[in-house]
Amino acid sequence: MEGAATFKDIPELFEVDLGESLTARTEALSSFRELGPPDLCHVVKSTGRSGQRDLGSYHYISGVDASSSASLAAYINSLTYAIEDNSAWFSKGSSWKVKNGCYCCFNAFSRLDVRVDVKIPGGVNAYAIDLRGERHEATPEIWQETYVSALLRSILYSDDPTYWLDAYRKLDPITSLESELRFLQAAEALFMKGWQVGSDPEIQVATVVSNHLTAGIMKYFGDSGRYQPVANLFEKLTAKEPEVASLLAKSYIGMNEEVKAVQIMSSSIRQTPSSYTLLHAQCDLLRAKGKFPWAVKLARQAVNCAPSEFVTWEKLTECWIDMGEFESALLTLNSCPMFTFNGRDAHRNLTPARVHMPFGRAIGEVLPERVKTEDDEADPALLRLPAPGLRGTWARAYALLTRLVSQIGWDELLKTRSCVFVMEEEYRMQKAHGDIAAVVASGSGDANANGRVIYEDGSVRDSVGTVDGTTLGGGDGDGDDGDDDASTRGIVSPNSSRKSGSLSASVNGGFGAGAGTRAKDGGSGSAEEGKVGLGLDAGIPTIRISTESDRQFDEDGNDVAGAGEGKGKGSEGKDVNGDVQPGTQRRTSFDESRDVALERPAPAQAPSEEDDKDRDRESLHELSSPGQSQTQGQSPEGQGQNQSQNQTFSFSNKRLCERWLDNLFMVLYEDLRVWTIFRAEVAHFKTQHVAYRKTGLEWEILGDLGMRLHHKEEAKEAYQRCLDTPRYSQKPWAKLMDVYAEEGDIQRGIQTAIRVAAYQWADYTEMTYPTQIARAFFKLGQIHGHAKISYTLISMGLPDSILKIMDSYLQYGKTFKVEGYDF
Repeated sequence: MEGAATFKDIPELFEVDLGESLTARTEALSSFRELGPPDLCHVVKSTGRSGQRDLGSYHYISGVDASSSASLAAYINSLTYAIEDNSAWFSKGSSWKVKNGCYCCFNAFSRLDVRVDVKIPGGVNAYAIDLRGERHEATPEIWQETYVSALLRSILYSDDPTYWLDAYRKLDPITSLESELRFLQAAEALFMKGWQVGSDPEIQVATVVSNHLTAGIMKYFGDSGRYQPVANLFEKLTAKEPEVASLLAKSYIGMNEEVKAVQIMSSSIRQTPSSYTLLHAQCDLLRAKGKFPWAVKLARQAVNCAPSEFVTWEKLTECWIDMGEFESALLTLNSCPMFTFNGRDAHRNLTPARVHMPFGRAIGEVLPERVKTEDDEADPALLRLPAPGLRGTWARAYALLTRLVSQIGWDELLKTRSCVFVMEEEYRMQKAHGDIAAVVASGSGDANANGRVIYEDGSVRDSVGTVDGTTLGGGDGDGDDGDDDASTRGIVSPNSSRKSGSLSASVNGGFGAGAGTRAKDGGSGSAEEGKVGLGLDAGIPTIRISTESDRQFDEDGNDVAGAGEGKGKGSEGKDVNGDVQPGTQRRTSFDESRDVALERPAPAQAPSEEDDKDRDRESLHELSSPGQSQTQGQSPEGQGQNQSQNQTFSFSNKRLCERWLDNLFMVLYEDLRVWTIFRAEVAHFKTQHVAYRKTGLEWEILGDLGMRLHHKEEAKEAYQRCLDTPRYSQKPWAKLMDVYAEEGDIQRGIQTAIRVAAYQWADYTEMTYPTQIARAFFKLGQIHGHAKISYTLISMGLPDSILKIMDSYLQYGKTFKVEGYDF
């Protein structure tokens, strides 16, 4: 009987206890930090019979007009016509009907949850709930803020691949020129409050021009290349707030009105010389014109204006890379402040009594079966790659590192790294020489006379212990013998520091705000000290960068046979990280024990707390003359030889590498190692004229890896191989669609767009714009015109339902006059 209580084409999650989704949302209100989660629509269904229990169900939604209680009540009323009617004419059973509903929409400006209760038949009751759960009246100001908040969520969450919810329905937020004008008017009224809704995770402090409101406005108009309406808006706002000139200049540049943009930037920089967004707008224009030395000067000035922002250091790093100053780029990247990644707000997941996910039959004809097959399995080494889990500033810093390695190569990058950063072995030598000099200068004939031992890591400590001048722990109580034993122990290196590559990158947790939590300076480079939060998603296993870290050594440094047997091994002889142990039968193609012509990066020395203070004080000064310290380091050859021979070794020409950057090098090494093995295998199989086979998931991961490392053609080939497998996945189609749109390949671009549209509609994304498909269509339209796209679609003989979906993107372009709509 309950099977008939479902909506026809709308996803639903049925509650165990009636109203539990509303209670959970009320309890979670205080955890919403920025824009808030998507809207929640809760309905209660009843048969009207006294013995029948009412059913509660809910789904998430975005794109509904939240400007008044009437528009939200209208959506709930539309659901009354969506219930499936499975009863036949001879059936005596009572049909289910919507009894009442509640629509919840979060106001990101005032931090209120606006709710509309609808009783059918009956009245409509609108109210707002604050973070403490208390009710307030919904005023016109609150409704305006709620309307803009709902639109921003719909725009910014529309095509975010990392944001996923079950039963999440997406509708078009703006469908006409009148609704777009209303959005612009509301945005203008609330523009000065925009910083209250937060900003992207790469922005530490939200400002009037750097927040979710400006990001949503620029994304909505920028994806379709229609900058004229937004330029008119920013013209009005610039009169009130001169800093908005940076957004106005970007709009004019998008309209190819560069002369106007330069005039605006020239006049505005006199009023707000410390606006880093305005400096960045000038910098981007200069980079586009190839004026890299000028761009560097502006980027450096932006760093001086906002030294605590990641984006200013990122821009300066990009400028140094453009100029080919790779040492300066690495130094600047090392100075970037890293922030803890906070994901988008989301609801607390409840366990539903049952789930209803209707699937359109017509759309499903072009999609594979949604069942798990062997193509959903992959090599553990590919699944363990830590780079896909990077988020926020960590992902942006890693992108800069991959750009560096794509331009100069891995070996040259390691040389550059060792030129500008103090390496761990150098630090140990320096520390050991300094301590030896201190002991000699203190007048002690030898270290053992005072019961002191010089260890390999450079530290000078007392031997096991002394009481009244007698060293404890000696063989027969004789002080000399005890000191000899202590010196012998000091010569033997601790296990943790025997191998220079035994760092492990932990992927659990992130850094604190600002420059991040830095590792203590111990100089040992042990596995424990190498564990640093990289802002990765929880659930990714710990990656052992080196197989040496799983081995144990005796006092003489020999490998202990069978050490660790039985520890962390699974049924197939794997350790806890998924690595196949030596001696087992199975050995994957990406096993770490394979020989790869790729040098493993030696660990750099992490800064101590005292070094951190010096670093913050000196970083800006050193950037003002980035090449000076390096030229001092390449001093006359005699000086370099004397330094290596003497006990004193100067690091005045080098910086200490941040631990997070050192670990990003290890993450990059893992990516390059797997990619090198993959390309070597492909080349080998081609020479042998043998087919190279991988599962669908493996091809997808390798395609992502190629894109990260800027190997576009190889990545495209991997995605194309993925399409040959019956795996249910949207990602390879979406990636190829973007590539074909950039290349202007209209035939392949449309073919991939059809599959992406089918996947999106199967996941209840019933919106046209802004979406990834719309962006691709409008890029193709600028080259070929919308008429050619329309004729190409008709020639493909698509089913009517799919043709209607694809034609909706062209209809949007015609309504809003997107470039290319008229030819």
